[in-house]
Amino acid sequence: MSSATAAKAVKEDPFAALTASSIPVDPGPVIAAGRRSWPRWLGTIISFAVLVAALYNLHWIELSTLQALLPSDPRFWLVYAAYYLLGPVSEWIIFRRLWNLPPSGIVPLLRKKVSNELLLGYLGELYFYSWARRHANLVAAPFGAIKDVTIISAMTGNAITLTMLLFAAPWLLGLVAGLDLDVSQQAIAYSTGFIALSSLLVFVFRRRVLSLPKEELRFVFLVHGARAILNILLLATLWHLALPLVALLWWAILSLTRQLVSRLPFVPNKDVIFASLAIFFVGGDGTIPALMTLIAGIVLLTHLIVGAVTSGIEIVHNLNREAA
Repeated sequence: MSSATAAKAVKEDPFAALTASSIPVDPGPVIAAGRRSWPRWLGTIISFAVLVAALYNLHWIELSTLQALLPSDPRFWLVYAAYYLLGPVSEWIIFRRLWNLPPSGIVPLLRKKVSNELLLGYLGELYFYSWARRHANLVAAPFGAIKDVTIISAMTGNAITLTMLLFAAPWLLGLVAGLDLDVSQQAIAYSTGFIALSSLLVFVFRRRVLSLPKEELRFVFLVHGARAILNILLLATLWHLALPLVALLWWAILSLTRQLVSRLPFVPNKDVIFASLAIFFVGGDGTIPALMTLIAGIVLLTHLIVGAVTSGIEIVHNLNREAA
């Protein structure tokens, strides 16, 4: 509408002036501003939930018991740092390639890890998505990349599990039967079939499910594959440094077996099975529970510290930004 036409319309209808002054010509920026506000509030809510969960879980940690179990070898802590940071660092490498993520991007990836561990699985992905939406200078539409990276991560784990089952199924079935564990061959068969079927469906419908280019998907798969292998080796080294009397090879076999058992969906009592396998491989009814308690306690304590610090900083930053 031209200015002359608008002036004529106002003269004929006095209420047109009020309407023209109260309604913006282009409401798009107002709607966009409202849409941009929800990721910040979602990030604040998740950060607050992580902070509450971190404080709540403090009562599960017996610091005196944990301190008595701590090894004095400084190499243990170097390996543990690499073990804990392996996931966030590998994801930073991926998103560095996809989005040119700066080094500071490791902080939301750490918070993503803690959100998944202390709250709910994949809640960390939701938090990271809200963080990416608040940093539109990195990527305009982050959902597709986060979805693809999450799916490829699961498919990589499935591929490694199926490969291990292909070579170790007879040995595993014989070991389970020999130790008289409450695991049926049907449970292992159903688990294998479920893993294979889910992976096959993703592969068949990959063009509809995945959105990244083939080169990027291949890169993501390779990074996750290297991460899975390093995770097995680092955990075995961590156990070996805590109990050096047991050879590293046995810890590596145990770590590999743990990876296999943990990914079988229809196998019950995974913790009991793993404890029995651990005693079979390395012996010592008292040392194995103590070692598992040590690693679990250190990981939980690290989650609490990382979650409390990063979530507190996030909450203060978002509230200050909202007040400004």
